[in-house]
Amino acid sequence: MSTLNVSSIREDFPILQQFVHGKPLVYLDSAATSQKPESVLRALDTYYRTTNANIHRGIYQLAEQATEQYENARKQVQKFINAKSWREIIFTRNATEALNLVAYSYGRANLRAGDEIVISVLEHHSNIVPWQLLAQEKNATLKHIPVDGQGQLALDDLENLLTEKTKIVAVTMMSNVTGAITPLDKIIARAHSVGAVVVVDAAQAAPHLPLDVRALDADFVAFSGHKMLGPFIGVLYGKRALLEAMPPFLGGGDMIRQVHLQESTWNELPHKFEAGTPAIAEAIGMGAAIDYLNALGMENVRAHEMELTQYALDKLQEVPTLRVIGPTASAQRGGLAAFEMQAEGTFPSIHPHDIAAILDRDAICIRAGHHCAQPLHDFYDLPATARASFYVYNTPDEIDQLVASLQNVRKMFNK
Repeated sequence: MSTLNVSSIREDFPILQQFVHGKPLVYLDSAATSQKPESVLRALDTYYRTTNANIHRGIYQLAEQATEQYENARKQVQKFINAKSWREIIFTRNATEALNLVAYSYGRANLRAGDEIVISVLEHHSNIVPWQLLAQEKNATLKHIPVDGQGQLALDDLENLLTEKTKIVAVTMMSNVTGAITPLDKIIARAHSVGAVVVVDAAQAAPHLPLDVRALDADFVAFSGHKMLGPFIGVLYGKRALLEAMPPFLGGGDMIRQVHLQESTWNELPHKFEAGTPAIAEAIGMGAAIDYLNALGMENVRAHEMELTQYALDKLQEVPTLRVIGPTASAQRGGLAAFEMQAEGTFPSIHPHDIAAILDRDAICIRAGHHCAQPLHDFYDLPATARASFYVYNTPDEIDQLVASLQNVRKMFNK
């Protein structure tokens, strides 16, 4: 049972107080990016107003303060995901860069011709394309865990799919289309039994579920600050022994120990993977976002979203010809609903872009498209879907407004 005071939470988000097209904003696109509470906005503003300096270099007070705040944010991330050491936390531009870091650094150093990489049909393009590039470069084989009709991973053949040739398994923790929560325990256990490393895309999961990387036992985990109430910044967690052995991803300032004309040596973790001036303010803002989520309690966040998602799944059934993609029970999925709408008249189907455009007139924000998951849409034989996604600031009343607006869409296309 959710214990969140959503009315109070909404007051913390300035953007939710505005009107669009003369109507109160209904923001249902948090799977793309979340809104930011006042405390996060204040942390960004305070840094730029009072502490703006580069880090790890200056010995004057502002630089030392900025360095301390930046590194404190790293330790906040460490505690949030229960990593063993702050040295296992690397700040990146986004989750996409974090996944590419693993592919380019670990993958290039460890993959050989004939090795196998296993991903799933559920994956976001960020967890597909880097492995395609790596497989092509190394003449490796790319294999795929299939999905079933409910949009969940089909693991019946996992024993045969993951073999002694498997070196990397890269899977999502939660689909950004079906919302399906991946049974990572089975996949990770099997992967480790054949000597493979596991890369988890937790961009959709980290904002919504309690995340304990030590209990999970994945080798690498990537996620984004901007989907969890924070600024646009990414995080890569990696087991320290693996990170220590990996070559740098980018070259330049701060990732070096010494530079000579013919050779260089590398800085200690995590700085070896943070070349150049990092996103200092964004890291500090992410620390503020983590404080906000910790105050709510991630168990409460999950409980609220389960209730809201189940309410949405039930209410959306009231719209004739609307079909939600993915598991039917909220306990098996995250806080989103991707759907298609058939028309009963002249049109065989209603394009998601038309749905989103009409909903925008009612100040309702949803996503329309393939959501950077084209292979999954190919599986469903759909060019695109419409997607409503929920977070701590959403209410059942907003779901009611969504359904009412979708009923109007249906009427418009059935004339």
